[in-house]
Amino acid sequence: MSRQQRDALDALLRSVPRGETPPTVEEQRSGFAAGVGRPAPDGVATRRTVLGGRPALELIPAEASGPGRLLFLHGGGYVIGSPDTHAGLAGELARRAGLRAVSVDYRLAPEHSFPAAVDDGLAAYRELLDAGTDPRDLVIAGDSAGGGLSIATLLAAREAGLPQPAAVVTFSPWADLTLTGGSMRSKEDADPIFTASDVRAYADLYAGTADRAHPLASPVFADLTGLPPLLVQVGSNEVLLDDAVRLAGRAGADDVDVTLEIGAGLPHVYQLNYGRLDEADAALDRAARFLTTHLGADRLAPAH
Repeated sequence: MSRQQRDALDALLRSVPRGETPPTVEEQRSGFAAGVGRPAPDGVATRRTVLGGRPALELIPAEASGPGRLLFLHGGGYVIGSPDTHAGLAGELARRAGLRAVSVDYRLAPEHSFPAAVDDGLAAYRELLDAGTDPRDLVIAGDSAGGGLSIATLLAAREAGLPQPAAVVTFSPWADLTLTGGSMRSKEDADPIFTASDVRAYADLYAGTADRAHPLASPVFADLTGLPPLLVQVGSNEVLLDDAVRLAGRAGADDVDVTLEIGAGLPHVYQLNYGRLDEADAALDRAARFLTTHLGADRLAPAH
């Protein structure tokens, strides 16, 4: 893997100017779309649809075959981002896994505070099951806030008595809205994107007056018993490092099959840099293999 690529990415991320006054929510949304958004990759068709009562983007790789489905939940601090900004990331994961995917445009804060995003994630998951998708053919993935939301959605599904999917992948999950992870301070200088105050601002907009330690807001404090196999990928150069580490530890303590990967010298959701960062492509390949390995696995288990 290329140290030169990592250093160049770090320098690029640090070059983004910070204004004297914080940008408005609308400015953040438009800036994120312009600076981070990437279109669906070649060979992946897109189609507008509705899932769980919310707009959604379907991503269909040319190589997709079989019944497997991927539900993708985008990142953006519960405040910014959309299926369009993440069409590239979701499409790349879907393409590499050979899965049809759907990315949900869940409601954002501050217009819709906690637990609106969880309600939308659960509604989308429920509709996929109600439409006949076998849970053994269904996987979930998400990045940043979408990573935390993926876990919260599965917790809500468990509480609703719904079956769990085959597997879940999270990229740099934001899983603690109380901001109590040690890396929130110890990694602030290493993180080229976020400061603790940046993350706190998103938490303020999303959580409002709600209990920020609620398991559906901060899954690091949840009982994760019964969740499916989990892959957590995170960079070492991010303030959310300990969110990922503690989420994986919590999962392991609750007898969840969990794999934690920490990429040295890598920033938040480094997978967004596929095609220009070797580690991003390798991580997406591993994530795709993780998902496809677990799809339909119960059907292959010997009868007792």
